[in-house]
Amino acid sequence: MIDLLLPLSIFDYLDAAWFFDWFVNNASYIFVFIFMMVESSFIPFPSEVVVPPAAYLAVQRGDMNIIIVVLVATAGAMAGALVNYVLSLLIGRPIVYAFADSRIGHACLITREKVEKAEAYFDKHGAVSTFIGRLIPAVRQLISIPAGISKMNIWVFLIFTALGAMVWNIILAFLGWWLAQHVSLDMLYTSVEKYNSYLTMGGLALLVLCVAYLVYNAFKGGKKEKAQ
Repeated sequence: MIDLLLPLSIFDYLDAAWFFDWFVNNASYIFVFIFMMVESSFIPFPSEVVVPPAAYLAVQRGDMNIIIVVLVATAGAMAGALVNYVLSLLIGRPIVYAFADSRIGHACLITREKVEKAEAYFDKHGAVSTFIGRLIPAVRQLISIPAGISKMNIWVFLIFTALGAMVWNIILAFLGWWLAQHVSLDMLYTSVEKYNSYLTMGGLALLVLCVAYLVYNAFKGGKKEKAQ
């Protein structure tokens, strides 16, 4: 089954093959926008069942344009990410600070000072984190939350969200285009499921590299502080 390696996906309740077949029979720009908005919000939903079949149909049937599919999918992703950003900005930050000021927070070694430092770090590196996060499985939906909590500049957030989402959607659209050259419609779902595993592994490899880079920077920063 296609999913995003999340602990719980909407496809734990909905048959992925059934939805894929439904989307193929009802594909349109408005549905691309709606489902990509859902995918980019707090609802676990895989973009792999939206953009590749839409791009495939754009090539095979010509009733949609593959470039417009990418643009509409990116607009939907931005709209969903904005929902997470605003909710985190209005609700998430007070909750995080309330926890940091509580006895339980202190028992977990979380303090207001540490949260402020984390916000400052994201404020400094948030643009790159937002861009890269859009390319990583299980992180795409979540990267908007620390951006909202840290009050990242909304225009910077939207720009880098758009760039990251567009790169991801171009990759998915290219997959749909390539499959349109080599795979029949009745084999489309199986093929997307197969190549989605490769995309997932690539995203996870990127995640490992990002984590290694952050650990390296933290270690290097700690050595500098000791030297001073």
